[in-house]
Amino acid sequence: MTLTADRIIVIEQPWLKVGCVLGEGPLFDPLTSLLHFVDISEKKVISVFHINIQNLELSVEEFEVPISCLALRRNAPGLAGTTAQGFALLSGNSTISYLCKPLSPQDLPFTRFNDGACDSKGRFFAGTIYNPEKGIPGKLYRYDPETRTCDVVDEGPFTDSNGLGWSPDEKTFYFTDSLVNKIYAYDYDDGHLRNRRLFIDAIEKGFMENTFCDGLCIDDAGGIWSARWGASSIVRFSKEGDPDFQIRIPTALNVTSCCFGGDRDNNDQMFITTAHCGANGGDGSRQKSYPDSGHIFRADLSGLFRGSERSKFGA
Repeated sequence: MTLTADRIIVIEQPWLKVGCVLGEGPLFDPLTSLLHFVDISEKKVISVFHINIQNLELSVEEFEVPISCLALRRNAPGLAGTTAQGFALLSGNSTISYLCKPLSPQDLPFTRFNDGACDSKGRFFAGTIYNPEKGIPGKLYRYDPETRTCDVVDEGPFTDSNGLGWSPDEKTFYFTDSLVNKIYAYDYDDGHLRNRRLFIDAIEKGFMENTFCDGLCIDDAGGIWSARWGASSIVRFSKEGDPDFQIRIPTALNVTSCCFGGDRDNNDQMFITTAHCGANGGDGSRQKSYPDSGHIFRADLSGLFRGSERSKFGA
């Protein structure tokens, strides 16, 4: 992939030095100016961070179960999200109230939920990760808070279900299958998916082997911003699937996810999570070359791009 210099932003310094093991799931609340994100620690204590971007006041909740993604709630304070086991409410003070645990008892020890997001009706979509030794595929689920039902909407098989979201008109749904380096597109109609098709094959687009599509967010022009694990970057793809802009972070190797935020009228700041070089079985010795891996970065995209508003969970 070759872009001209005016289509590349380089971020030299982290915005917030938090030292995450596996920073994930950034989510911005314009009403409170809070940025929420998760650190999936190898010590089995999962931290959910809440930071006010105006004054940098930071609070942290700790959980003994993996929290893999977050969503704002439409009708109540607190957050919704997925844990390893299923869909849940996070009501503050490190409390979890489960809405649905759809994984079977025989599969539960060998797979878990990963990334997720909500549509404009408040339905929560989230995917699971595969276990090749046990023959368990990654799948895509939908939890509907109105009917309190949970369904598999795509049996896959997927590897590491990851970044997902909708076009601004909500007619297209995007879904990342990380370990095969692909992003799929679907036709979307009021909670229903059809016509899954390949949108991005990162290797065919010229991205390096052993770097992977991770989390994503979408701007108001329909551009898809995909984090590149192992490649120190966020890449924007046009709605036609062509890479046309890049954020480079030379001091952080594993870029995991991103979200838009900042002033609600502009929504033109991008917050970016990263992971330590040793996360997920990686080579921790590379941390010397990428010392800011695990910190949070902020890209000022004012005058260039604005984010598409993130929908809230409908409960």
